[in-house]
Amino acid sequence: MQLSREFELEGHIIDSGIMTHVFDKIMDMGGDFEILQFDIGKRKKDPSFARLRVTAPNADHLASIMSELHRLGARMLEIEDVRLAPAEGDRIVPKGFYSTTNHPTFVKIRGNWVPVESIEMDCLIVVDPEKERAACTPMSKLGKGDYVVMGEGGVRVTPPERPRKVSTFEFMHGTVSSERPSETIIEKIAVEMIALKDRGGKIGIVGGPAIIHTGAAPALAEIIREGYIDVLFAGNALATHDIEYNLFGTSLGMNLDSGTLATGGHKHHIYALSEVIRAGSIRNAVESGVITGGIMYECVKNGVPYVLAGSIRDDGPLPDVVTDTMVAQDEMRAHLKDLDMVIMIGTLLHSVAIGNCLPSYVKTICVDINPASVTKLMDRGTMQAIGVVSDAGAFLPLLAKHLTRPRPEKND
Repeated sequence: MQLSREFELEGHIIDSGIMTHVFDKIMDMGGDFEILQFDIGKRKKDPSFARLRVTAPNADHLASIMSELHRLGARMLEIEDVRLAPAEGDRIVPKGFYSTTNHPTFVKIRGNWVPVESIEMDCLIVVDPEKERAACTPMSKLGKGDYVVMGEGGVRVTPPERPRKVSTFEFMHGTVSSERPSETIIEKIAVEMIALKDRGGKIGIVGGPAIIHTGAAPALAEIIREGYIDVLFAGNALATHDIEYNLFGTSLGMNLDSGTLATGGHKHHIYALSEVIRAGSIRNAVESGVITGGIMYECVKNGVPYVLAGSIRDDGPLPDVVTDTMVAQDEMRAHLKDLDMVIMIGTLLHSVAIGNCLPSYVKTICVDINPASVTKLMDRGTMQAIGVVSDAGAFLPLLAKHLTRPRPEKND
């Protein structure tokens, strides 16, 4: 016996590709559909509207299809308030809980659509029924008795739409290719960054030690000094080798100017760690004159906060490194709240970690010499990311050049 259910879609669902995704998803999952109503906007700025009926062989099959369509923004008809269940203990999720996407999400409470605060993927939604507030909550923050949203009834998701004006993000449209013109793309990214900062936006950067190893540290330091970066996310390695380069001119013991191994250079990063530990912190080392330049120096001097999250293989680590991963997550989330753009360079694990915490409306650029790394970030759910296949040593100096070149004067 075939079962069916109706749903609606509204917005720029054609040029954003949402309709194509919906049709593909239904057919890929073995369902069928019938278009009951389709109103196409007459002008570019007009939204479109569609009402469809999806059919499947049984209730479980239909539920699976509707769950996937929900994440593409499908609105189920005759929506009731969300269903809630209390958590029986700290970090114990009720069976059948709703798992979030990273798209803007709303829940229906007492007949009102309430926005879910601090949205990110793969979390729960906790509702305060008295205050009619809903918050995206990681499992690690779930407390006994918290009211958790159950199932997809009463939940509405709004996927991001393609920009209405031509931009870097429309030009790239999430694709990854080593054959795209890198300098043209980098120039477009610079233009986006300048425009964003001009209107008061904020930009974060996620960096790996490849930035230092490839000789791009001075370029990133210049970009920070010029005021384009509002927060730095990294690990122990980027900061350690940045400081090593400032103290000894080496990275992993290699003279970056000549490409030769320095005598005893394999110990340089240990000396660098020791000097900062002696000073008590990176800030103290900068203020006392131990560190006189580089990425971390510019962060301290320009008031740019940084979150250094530790890993199991860290040497030292630096006093500023957060070794408790749950605490590191909290610190990252605190600095991600107001960002409009994030640039990820040469660090897959930190990029995936930050990507998992980002709402889908944050412009995200992932730069890596390995196309598989860029693709993996998008495969893990950060679908808003655009990929740039480039070496950090080529990307950052070009970006710095385009950001710091004289800008044409505006005519009054």
